[in-house]
This record gives sequence, C-alpha cells and structure tokens, in this order.
Amino acid sequence: MLFGMPTLIEHKSLAEDVKLCERLGLAFVELNMNFPAYQIDKLENTAYFRAEAEKAGIFYSIHLEEGFDVANSNPLVSEAYLETMRRVIRVAKKLCELNPEDSPFIINMHLVHGVHITLPNGRVMIYDTNKEAYLKAFENFRNLVEEWIGNEKILVTVENNDGFTPYEMEAIDVLLKSSKFAMTWDIGHSKATGEADMPFLLKNWNRIVHFHVHDGKDNPPTNHLGLGDGDIDLQTRLEFAQKCNANCVLETKTADALEQSKTWLIGHNWA
Repeated sequence: MLFGMPTLIEHKSLAEDVKLCERLGLAFVELNMNFPAYQIDKLENTAYFRAEAEKAGIFYSIHLEEGFDVANSNPLVSEAYLETMRRVIRVAKKLCELNPEDSPFIINMHLVHGVHITLPNGRVMIYDTNKEAYLKAFENFRNLVEEWIGNEKILVTVENNDGFTPYEMEAIDVLLKSSKFAMTWDIGHSKATGEADMPFLLKNWNRIVHFHVHDGKDNPPTNHLGLGDGDIDLQTRLEFAQKCNANCVLETKTADALEQSKTWLIGHNWA
C-alpha cells in the first residue's frame, strides 16, 4: 500500500511539493485542480510534470476541481466540464507511465449536490426534481470517459464528501456499471458526517481503490487533522484500505501535519 500527499497551499511551486514528498518517503502527489497552478492548461505541460516526478522517483494522481458538474443544466457549463475531463484524461495518458505496474492513474472527483429551492417546509433539490435528465447526463459522461480512456490504466474515482444524496447514489450506480470508474473513501469526511455514507461505501467496497486519509471528529465536525489528532479508528481504516489494495493520500493541509502523519504511520508499522 502506497502513501501520497496533496498539493499544499503553503507551497508556491510543484517543485516544493515534490521535494517534500521525496523527503518524507511518500510515493505520489495528488495534483489539485482547485489551485490555479494545476488548471488544465498548466497540467498539459506534461514534460515539466514528468521531469519533476522522475527526478524524485514519484508519480501523480489528479483531483478535479470540486465544482466539476457534468449534470449542470446550462449546456455551456456542462460541455466545458466534459471538455476539461477529456483533456485531463489526455494528460493522464502521458503521465500514467510513471505509476507502478499495479497502480492505475487516479482521477478523483466529487459530486455536486446542485441548486436547491427553499420552501416554507424545507428544501427542494433541482437535480432531484429533474432526476431523469440528471442520470442521463451521468450515463453520457460514463460513455465518453470510457471512450476517452480506452485501454489505458486510468480510473475515475468518486469521493464521498458531505453525505451522498439519494440521487447521487443513483448516479454513482450508473457510473460503476463501467470498469473505468471506481470510488475514493475519504475517511475524514466520512467521520464528520457521522458515517452517513458508510452503508453505501461498504456495499461497493470492492470498487474502492483510493483513500483520502486524515484524522477527524464528528462533534464538532472537523476534517484534515494530522493522524492521531482526531477520533477516527485509523488502524481499522488502514487495514480496510489494505484489503482494497488501495493507495492512500495523507490529505492533511500543511507540511507540519504531513510530517506528523508520516511519524504516526512509522510508529504504527504502516511505513
């Protein structure tokens, strides 16, 4: 089981992230497309990314921006996200040779709940009221991703965040009909929601191939703590990740917390 790290907001360049990754003895960096430095036009400079990785002996995964929304009802918006994914997959094809033989290149994504309408007696989710079109958008997305990936060793994984809605779980079921899709279990997000997504994750446990590992609490909801600073049964979660043959991003948000987390792993015989 290999451990990696996210790109850090405190760092000003990829080289700083790669240097820390190498120093901590981690295997990969997850490039976060929420950051300006990792937008698609920057990622397409694959020669630069390859050179940095090869110097350090690491590889990459990619985290799509959190607003990625192929079901957006504005076709100009949804088409832009589809084109982004097409180009991200093209980048992944050029970088996946860096991965170990048994580790597919991961493109990680969140689902977007969509707009809600507030009524006197509660909220109505637009995607829920228009579910047929919503699920059709994901079917189209699935088919395009299959075409774009082809036979390459690339997987698109859906990550749990603040609790899947029923229509999101249906959308994931649509995606998982394809072998090009899988799941990411973020154990900190899971803890912060009182493990609301646990039944769905366990139902699909054999499709979980990627973990985001950080400590957390559910009272108050807290995420992205260094390992050992929260209430999560980390040993049990890591044993499950090992069962899934998954790689793990130590998804803390600072270099200090990454240092602490690596020390925790060493102390508990995980590194």
